[in-house]
Amino acid sequence: MGSLFSIGEVLIDFIPLQKGKALKDVISFERVPGGAPANVAATVAKFGGNAALITKLGRDSFGDFLLEQLAQAGVNTDKILRTNEANTGLAFVSLRENGERDFSFYRNPSADLLLSDTEIEENWFDEGDILHFCSVDLVDSPMKQAHVKAIQSAKARGGIISFDPNVRLPLWNSPQECRGTILDFIPISHVVKISDEELDFITGIADEKKAIESLFTGDVKVVVFTKGSQGAELYIQNKKYTSMGYHVKVEDTTGAGDAFIGGFLYQLLNKNTNQHNLVDVVKEHHKDILAFANASGALTTTGKGAISSVPSKEDIFLLLG
Repeated sequence: MGSLFSIGEVLIDFIPLQKGKALKDVISFERVPGGAPANVAATVAKFGGNAALITKLGRDSFGDFLLEQLAQAGVNTDKILRTNEANTGLAFVSLRENGERDFSFYRNPSADLLLSDTEIEENWFDEGDILHFCSVDLVDSPMKQAHVKAIQSAKARGGIISFDPNVRLPLWNSPQECRGTILDFIPISHVVKISDEELDFITGIADEKKAIESLFTGDVKVVVFTKGSQGAELYIQNKKYTSMGYHVKVEDTTGAGDAFIGGFLYQLLNKNTNQHNLVDVVKEHHKDILAFANASGALTTTGKGAISSVPSKEDIFLLLG
């Protein structure tokens, strides 16, 4: 079984103790670990997979807290560097009554953006591994070049490249810069996960079928299209597989998409997937892969925060029946 390497941000999410209030009106918060790449690594680790996070933290108390939380979740932290040049990133979140979120980020820059390509080692990766990344840390920074180095290294050694754009427009100078960067990185990925809220923005195509078809460019072999509580669709070239979501009592949607793709990638790892057999594995096991991923995402919404709410495999199997 290969390992998951997740590269990008890990930060503190401050979750409000009051729902249904604008961020300016929230008076108290709960501190929880967050950052999409970290959430995905923790999900895979909690399910029993080998998972490591590649990032940089500040030499501060928040960085200490995140290291402890990741280690407790089973994530390998030996590729997390520390710096005195910037602080650990923070995100303040407000929750609407339906569990949906608004974000306010504090990073100018945060420590994760200072990870450089010279700090990425080519021999970290091997065939059967998966490198997963998102778009938040693809802003113009040393970390963007670290992503390029990691992707090239993992791909050259036979690893699968997984990309979840996870659009966060407030972190970009303009929507055009965000969209253009995402479109640059899609063709160098093998698996692209995209939500129904992101598809039109990223592709610029209103027709859903044509928009998804446009994502099959460059090295892309698999597209995962998530639709929240309504489940997900899984595409390979000229083939579509559908799945239903699970209805649960939603407390907080933070990290649900990360838990979904974490469950999806765990299933790929568990089935010894590599660049060459990726499409065949999806064809043969799409039903089980999607069911597990949907259950992982759904159950994560029943708690607060992301990493702390990732369910156990046992809970997933109970939901699956």
